[in-house]
Amino acid sequence: MDILLLVIAFVLMLIGIIGCIVPGLPGTPIAYAGLWVAQATERVDFSWKFLLIWGIVVIVVSALDYIVPAWGTKQFGGTKWGAWGSTIGVFVGLFFGAIGVIIGPLVGAIIGELFAGKQLEQAIKAGWGSFIGILFGTIIKLVACGLMTVALIQAIW
Repeated sequence: MDILLLVIAFVLMLIGIIGCIVPGLPGTPIAYAGLWVAQATERVDFSWKFLLIWGIVVIVVSALDYIVPAWGTKQFGGTKWGAWGSTIGVFVGLFFGAIGVIIGPLVGAIIGELFAGKQLEQAIKAGWGSFIGILFGTIIKLVACGLMTVALIQAIW
């Protein structure tokens, strides 16, 4: 039974890593579920502190995934209109697959900045910040899932 559970744990880790890139698939929570499945075996014994800390990390990383594009917009000179546009673009983009998740916040930030009265060049700059924010969020998720996978491998060996 332990082997089956460990296989399931590794499959969840793999799906989690894929979910960091594929929209609509919550990568870090799925990878975290893999830690819990592994914990159910006799071979793996994570401490409660370890699991609690990773639970907090997963919550923070998941929240950042929605916040970072708006933050990127502001870092590139965007206004609150651009930040709101970027945030709305994240959610609207979910309906359009992978390309929507990438382009949604970018377009949302640009539209928000245009509504705020910014020139197109300034609006595009703010939109670019949103795009950088998306890339940063993806990297954070990949690092978290990668570290959980490494922890699982270390716990087994």
